[in-house]
Amino acid sequence: MLKEKQIRDELKQVLVPGVKRSITDMNLIREVAITEKTINISLATTGLNESAQNLIQTKSRDIIEKLPGSNGLQITFINARAEELNKIGHIIAVMSGKGGVGKSLVSGLTAIALKRQGYEVGIMDADITGPSIPKMFGIVERPNFTDNVLLPVLTSSGIEIMSINLLLPDEEEAIIWRGPLIGNTIKQFGNDVLWGKLDYLIIDLPPGTADAPLTVMQSFPISGVIIVFTPQDLVEMIVKKAVNMARKMNKPILGLVENMSYLYVPEIDKKIEIFGKSRAEEMAKFAGAPLMAQIPLDIELVKLCDHGEIERYNSEIVDRLGDSIIRIAPTIFKKESR
Repeated sequence: MLKEKQIRDELKQVLVPGVKRSITDMNLIREVAITEKTINISLATTGLNESAQNLIQTKSRDIIEKLPGSNGLQITFINARAEELNKIGHIIAVMSGKGGVGKSLVSGLTAIALKRQGYEVGIMDADITGPSIPKMFGIVERPNFTDNVLLPVLTSSGIEIMSINLLLPDEEEAIIWRGPLIGNTIKQFGNDVLWGKLDYLIIDLPPGTADAPLTVMQSFPISGVIIVFTPQDLVEMIVKKAVNMARKMNKPILGLVENMSYLYVPEIDKKIEIFGKSRAEEMAKFAGAPLMAQIPLDIELVKLCDHGEIERYNSEIVDRLGDSIIRIAPTIFKKESR
């Protein structure tokens, strides 16, 4: 007789239209019951219009009924909220005390690093008034929207993305909203987006420590925070603001990333500290957290981001960032779960 695990594994071939992740990975399979007469499967209709349901039903039947020992397939569609289906291992918030330091860049590189490690990853662009994640990943398509449920858009490497810019008729349209509306939108990105099963969700926070970052900290079970800064005179104040907010919200700090740390000139084999001497080690010591990476000014990286091809970036910086998270996270997350 067929086993439930075998059925679920086979159904990984059935992709959700518009997302291109399987119904298994999107956690739409609610129940599998196997009897001598038939195989009964309950699927959530969340985010699926009638056409998508028909496609999934046809594809599932074609796959399961061809298995040796199969006696036919009966599919029942049931209603479920997106937040009931989302199964996210850890949520990492990327923050800073001010804007313009590269939070979105670090969020993108963090997601890429984890994806290359074999994890399922998503990015929530919570910087509502200054979203830049879709631009870096070259995403222009709009998310599918059915029955108040949004389906994230998948990047070329398979990272799920949700951003306000993907919902606007024009990506250059200004978001002129007051705090409560921005906060509600951020909450909807958590409650009304079908993320499915993810190992990591990276949240690109708005700059500062006001309404929007506070909403994220209070509304989501943040597993850890990555603080981003640049080597400037204001660095101490910037880092301290972010560190103090994380501490007051009882969110563990995974580590710090210094962006625009230096410019490497290969012709003379020299690193030039354009924005001043690095204080990365000093800031890491103040935060009581490791320095995860120092990202240089890299013309190649800038070009890739401008052309929406950040996923093509190959550098030991990305490898180091991913290795740091995998090495640090288990200790932090274990403490948080106690």
